[in-house]
Amino acid sequence: MKSLALTALIAALGAGSTPATMRAVAIDAPGGVEVMTLRTLPVPTVDAKDVLVEVHSAGVAVWDLQIRTTMQWVKPRFPYVLGSDGSGVVAAVGSAVTRFKVGDKVYGYCWDNPKGGFYAEYVSAPDHCFAKLPRGVSMEAAGALGASGLTALSGVDRALALEKGDTVIIHGASGAVGTLAVQLAKLRGARVLATASGDEGVALVSRLGADVVIDGRKSDIAAAARQFAPTGADAVLAFAGGAPLEKCIDGLRKGGKVAYPNGVEPVPKPRDGINVVPYDALFGDQAVQWAQLNAAIEAKPFEVPVAASFSLADAAAAHQRVAAGRVPGKVVLRIR
Repeated sequence: MKSLALTALIAALGAGSTPATMRAVAIDAPGGVEVMTLRTLPVPTVDAKDVLVEVHSAGVAVWDLQIRTTMQWVKPRFPYVLGSDGSGVVAAVGSAVTRFKVGDKVYGYCWDNPKGGFYAEYVSAPDHCFAKLPRGVSMEAAGALGASGLTALSGVDRALALEKGDTVIIHGASGAVGTLAVQLAKLRGARVLATASGDEGVALVSRLGADVVIDGRKSDIAAAARQFAPTGADAVLAFAGGAPLEKCIDGLRKGGKVAYPNGVEPVPKPRDGINVVPYDALFGDQAVQWAQLNAAIEAKPFEVPVAASFSLADAAAAHQRVAAGRVPGKVVLRIR
């Protein structure tokens, strides 16, 4: 009883010290980077199952650009604060929250949060959207971890169920999700052929432990796949579509699997004898997924590559960096 009372007291004190307003980047209508403006908005409210987080860094994802230009996949609530993942420190907790306390360092992923996204000094979302910061990951890097980490984990463990000795081709391995998927696949004991973008991407993915790395735009993917797995690879994990992906699939054995997160376009073409598995980052109990991801990250040295960081006021420049492509890792916004 004393611990519960103390938790409630700390939460109340944390909530009381929270300002009434915050800086946030929001849009009032879809459009180009000019529609994003830095403004003052109310700090979001905290319901019984919510956690209020003082945001340290926020991930800038390719889908943020699509949402900004089209409002695709989300409900058009304006002003709309972008950002589905980030990291920070718990500033207040709702009355029904027991997993967190004020002062905890956390990272999170919350898709189309009705109370606003992570491009802000504060974010409020249900407690299942957050996890405690894993050992060995900085606060800035954790801002790039939530969405990409869960997507990589779901692909490696659920869609493909990779095991020791499996051979997998990871296409788009130098991107935000691919860099994490390479490390998770190696942790599971798989052999990895990775396609990356440019010399910088190839060097990064090689450092992260892939067995073979090629430039997906310049190299002969089919030849590399034959040399990597002469009888055909067991699986392809795709984070980019198009003709290069089809060449990766050419390297599969009969009965092999292709997995890709929903949103990758164009999607792989159906083929006889090949199982195509689209998937989402989230499935089942999100708290269980967070525990699985943290366990994997803490199992051995793990890197969350940050390609570039921008201030909150420079969100437009961050979007332009992502739009330029060939991002080795993920772009983040430094909120604090």
